[in-house]
Amino acid sequence: MDGEQPFTIRLASASSSRALLLREAGIDFVQSPVDFDEERIRAASPESFVYQATVGKYEKAVAQFGYETLPLLVADTVVASRGHILRKARCVNDARNILMTQSGHTTSIVTCAIYRSHRVQLVDLSSTDYRFAPFDPDDLERYLDSGQWRGKAGACMVEGFCKPYIRDVRGNESTARGLNVEVLRAFMR
Repeated sequence: MDGEQPFTIRLASASSSRALLLREAGIDFVQSPVDFDEERIRAASPESFVYQATVGKYEKAVAQFGYETLPLLVADTVVASRGHILRKARCVNDARNILMTQSGHTTSIVTCAIYRSHRVQLVDLSSTDYRFAPFDPDDLERYLDSGQWRGKAGACMVEGFCKPYIRDVRGNESTARGLNVEVLRAFMR
């Protein structure tokens, strides 16, 4: 976006990770979360689930804010491993089970984003795959005690706890953190 006049977008998400990604990319934004009940979604695949969640949030955000004044960005992320969609953990035991599903296995982090301005509409569905080494049990318990897993899809923090266990990565790190910034920037030009 070099040489262009900066403009502001509306991030309709409460995610601190997405906010950080936008700041790191030099994208000015206001954060305006919307509520959407993901529990009612029935999907056969992670891609279908995350797409439905993003569309639901997008519809709420358009109704609440529109996109004519500020371009609108909505996103959602789901984590899947060994054939299971791994949602946000409800308690520490749930987090432990979710993380053990990923330990020593490949985990896919699928992010869907919708960007809408008066000129363009982008729907992006991206995936990043991580192959993890087995998690050290003591390290896992320290992470669980920290509470940092709360509110994270799959209780996963690839930029935090899971980072030293990564053996292989396929895809963009930004996708795994909640927003494919590389694709978004191309459409914001």
